[in-house]
Amino acid sequence: MSRTPSELNRIRWRSRRGMAELDILFIPFFEEVFTFLSEARQDTFVRLLTEEDPELWEWFSERSKPQDPDYLDLVSLMLRRLQP
Repeated sequence: MSRTPSELNRIRWRSRRGMAELDILFIPFFEEVFTFLSEARQDTFVRLLTEEDPELWEWFSERSKPQDPDYLDLVSLMLRRLQP
């Protein structure tokens, strides 16, 4: 199932976070990778956007790991994109 342009615009807007450090992760990931993800991973990304920034920052700074295995998979994927 492909997402409509209006759905993609909503997801793009929600990818903008309250922390610049998270914007650096979420916005490029959405713009460069989101449409290539499986539907399940896309759904996980959309769900991840509902989490609070401090919690997300803990995960992306690797101070803690998400308990949800789908979140853990996606956070790992997003972090791997940053490594040279």
